Amino acid sequence: MICQECNQRPATLHFTKIMNGEKAEFHLCDKCAQEHGDMFMLSSGSGFSINNLLAGLFNIEPSYQEANEAALDQQSNVLQCEQCSMTFQQFVKVGKFGCAHCYSAFREQLKPIVKRLHSGNWTHNGKVPARIGGSIHLRKKIEELKTNLKELIAKEEFEKAAETRDEIRKLEKEMNGHQEGGE
Repeated sequence: MICQECNQRPATLHFTKIMNGEKAEFHLCDKCAQEHGDMFMLSSGSGFSINNLLAGLFNIEPSYQEANEAALDQQSNVLQCEQCSMTFQQFVKVGKFGCAHCYSAFREQLKPIVKRLHSGNWTHNGKVPARIGGSIHLRKKIEELKTNLKELIAKEEFEKAAETRDEIRKLEKEMNGHQEGGE
């Protein structure tokens, strides 16, 4: 697909705008997209920017954000990264962190956004490749059961400990079967 601006280079940015039920698609090359900066002025004259996207994620109205930015920066209790001195308001404006420590510094402010973006999940549990997933899950379950077994023995709950021990043995046999079967 060719860029709609210059009609010369291949389009690498594909932007769809739906306004009043009407869908409009825009296709731009890298150079034309850079010339427009982070703002894509479209047919209706309204614009879309990364700042507006972040403001929407943080539930900050862009006009409210701009009006209160100076006042927030002057407050003595401004949330700020200890490593790079970036404030949370600067992050919202720029759209990227100054350093890796910012993730820890702004952790509480990021929680609701991450939850909203990831269907209510806050922690990342990772993904396991399908071909080795069974073995990894079994090992993790066995480790959890062994920890639980130690706790049960310490509490002198020997009947539950025996049940847990039997479950561990069963899972270890199953894991050995997985390893012999093709891993």
